[in-house]
Amino acid sequence: MSGAGVSLDRRLRLQSGRAGRYEAMCEIRAFEDRVQAMFFEGTVHGTTHTCQGQEAVAVGIAAAARPTDTVTCTYRGHGHALALGMPPVTVLGEIMGRRAGSVGGVGGSMHLCDTSIGLLPTFAIVGAGIPVAAGAALTAQVKGTDDAAIAIFGDGASNIGAFHEGLNLAAIWKLPAVFVCENNQYGEYSAIHLTTPVENIADRAGSYGIPGHVVDGQDVDVVASAVGEALERARAGHGPSLLEMKTYRYAGHSRADTAPYRPEGEFDRWYERDPINTYRSRLIEEGVLTAEEAGEVEARAARRVVEAEATAAAGDPATVDDMFRNIYAP
Repeated sequence: MSGAGVSLDRRLRLQSGRAGRYEAMCEIRAFEDRVQAMFFEGTVHGTTHTCQGQEAVAVGIAAAARPTDTVTCTYRGHGHALALGMPPVTVLGEIMGRRAGSVGGVGGSMHLCDTSIGLLPTFAIVGAGIPVAAGAALTAQVKGTDDAAIAIFGDGASNIGAFHEGLNLAAIWKLPAVFVCENNQYGEYSAIHLTTPVENIADRAGSYGIPGHVVDGQDVDVVASAVGEALERARAGHGPSLLEMKTYRYAGHSRADTAPYRPEGEFDRWYERDPINTYRSRLIEEGVLTAEEAGEVEARAARRVVEAEATAAAGDPATVDDMFRNIYAP
């Protein structure tokens, strides 16, 4: 697992200004593009689920949360791990099955964890992190801290029992939790309108007597503000909120999925509001960065990914024996 000092230094980058948020999004995009390429090159085995297009959600959440808050998320978790503070070499080491990975190289792409940044093991089971986050929120409530729990899940998870159970329990006990739905328009290969009868998943918050908000998941500042307000409400003892981040994934569901099920023109329409390109233009227009400085940020982020790959590739591969480490306490 990565060291807390390194992780927290990376996290501070998001809270030091909007240029830091831009750099974090660029790093996630470069990382995911490289992971996708590595799969086809044969250097990454097993499955991968990348999040190109959803970077603003990951970075916005991380910018608003504290390192002491608890986060659960899905198997599409590379971006969240990076945004929360896990170094690229630690994430990539896990994906490549190296001992230097976040859980020793035995979890792979879908199972990342670093409790020093608040990230519980990411879940391969759809929606499984929702009740776990409710439990983490209960822990904070019982201990009397002002920490909160954040559950990140996809739109498909809102149709299973764990969603109801987690939100219902959190609402009844006014747990300090924020439930964040990354609505990337598809549950695996099915468009949301084919599986979900409501237009907005956030509308389901009314069933539990809690606030529900639709959020522009393509705008990192809007995401950070919405999550920050929900966390403030949770810390004040007013209970949970449901936030629906409207976003879009550019890659297919996993691995070699080319997404032939998408309607013609849909990708292009979403790409017009690409979270990185639009934020870059805004920061330049507002004088936060010059075009040259933005280019330097992008190059720096890409360079970290290249360096991480080289370091991870040179690391020791996990062995069969490594599967049995850290199972029992000494």
